[in-house]
Amino acid sequence: MFKLDYEPVVVRPSQGVSKPLNALQKEILELKRERNAVILAHNYQIEPIQRIADHVGDSLGLAYSAAETKAEVIVFCGVHFMAETAKIVNPSKTVILPEFGAGCSLSDACPADKLADYQAKNPHLYTIAYINCSAGVKAVCDLICTSGNAVKMVERIPQDREILFVPDQNLGQWVAEQTGRKMQLWPGSCYAHVLFTAKALERARVQFPNAPVVAHPECVQAVRSLADEVCSTEKMIGYCRSHSADTFIVVTESGMLHRLQREIPHKTFVAGPTDTCACNDCRYMKMNTLENLRTCLQTLTPEITLDPSIIEKARVPLQRMLDWSR
Repeated sequence: MFKLDYEPVVVRPSQGVSKPLNALQKEILELKRERNAVILAHNYQIEPIQRIADHVGDSLGLAYSAAETKAEVIVFCGVHFMAETAKIVNPSKTVILPEFGAGCSLSDACPADKLADYQAKNPHLYTIAYINCSAGVKAVCDLICTSGNAVKMVERIPQDREILFVPDQNLGQWVAEQTGRKMQLWPGSCYAHVLFTAKALERARVQFPNAPVVAHPECVQAVRSLADEVCSTEKMIGYCRSHSADTFIVVTESGMLHRLQREIPHKTFVAGPTDTCACNDCRYMKMNTLENLRTCLQTLTPEITLDPSIIEKARVPLQRMLDWSR
């Protein structure tokens, strides 16, 4: 009854020997030096990109890295809204994205014009936006948050303000549970994280009965309720490192397993399965490759450009988040 229909993806303890960089990776690093560039990579990027990035992390950590870099060029290996965020916090830099079409279902779920129209009809609302949104949405919000600091950000909002949380209803629901704040939730979701189901997770737990489950808050409530820990990708590192268990079921995008293995090489990580697959890849995150990373450094395109007025407006709630998160 509970047997998996596929073999689980299991990342076992590393032997501590890293593969040498290939010729393409070495070429990218040389181009990076020539361009005075910094490579930022999200935790969901492919392993060959993570290995040569200057910083690998979640949205919050990468936003700090983008704001503080002295490099002339920021290469953002992630999705479009992340590269826009880098441009907002450091507008004097050239920001390039290896694959311009690397979008996000969450960002698409909340168009800036529809949000602005809703706000005009409900002017009393305090709008907090998950960072997984466009620059246009950031520009009309009061505060930005990430999955790692969302609870802390909501706790800073005055109790007498009614909150509109956009665009992720699952993260918003989880934050409401943690804080006790009633919030209006925009009907958006991450297409990849909602593929995780309680049924698939229960099957994985039967196969790995002693493995704690750590899940991302973008998962649906039924999955979150089965997890031993619900947290951001960055906090998954600390949880798995400090926990006494030697095996973990990790319910988020599969790229996270690369960083977990690299930073906690003596433990085993099992990719959270879906009903149809042994792991879960975000098709947008996986659009960045070594080949288009090389090309973007050669040509300094595709470049992220934003209207200066959008940058000015979006920087206010984004900087508020960065200041409140320190």
